[in-house]
Amino acid sequence: MTPAVVYEDLVLFDASRRGPDVRFLAGVDEAGRGALAGPVVAAAVICEPSEDLARVRDSKLISEPVRERLYELIMALSLSVGVGIVEPEEIDRSNILRATLKAMKAAVEGLEPRPCRVLVDGNHPPGVEPPVETVTGGDRRSFSIAAASIVAKVTRDRIMRRADEEFPWYGFVRNKGYGTEHHLETIARRGLTRIHRRSFKIHSRS
Repeated sequence: MTPAVVYEDLVLFDASRRGPDVRFLAGVDEAGRGALAGPVVAAAVICEPSEDLARVRDSKLISEPVRERLYELIMALSLSVGVGIVEPEEIDRSNILRATLKAMKAAVEGLEPRPCRVLVDGNHPPGVEPPVETVTGGDRRSFSIAAASIVAKVTRDRIMRRADEEFPWYGFVRNKGYGTEHHLETIARRGLTRIHRRSFKIHSRS
């Protein structure tokens, strides 16, 4: 059984990474890496924990309405938020790892003030100037990374909801571009759209 995520533990993890030389601590995470359609989105957040943000968790553990409310709070209460977006065409030209790292780098470079240390979910550091610590499972260990995961997820979900208006048959409002059975069946019937990642192996389950 996966252990429960406790807000106080997320806060303590970040506190252990602060110090006299780390005034601004940033968390970084991405959304959409495994999707079949749409961009990969990364967010970087410099945000102090507060009572208003006590429900911050890994975005995958939170319902969509709660994520949306927390997104607005994080955007309002953070010292700085940066977002990086890499579109499907570039994902296909390079690969998803390079695209993800590029999105993360753009997100960190969008922060002002510049962070003194960057905590990144996963085990691949983006090429940024501040010292970087990669944290496996970071969205369930670090408050800053969890906050970034919410910003990245909500930003991407909104992009996919807009895509659904252009391509209503694919169910992007529900599946957000991931390979659900309905999505794969629609691809088999209608083919790929311009926002699908053609470098990904996409097969119907039927």
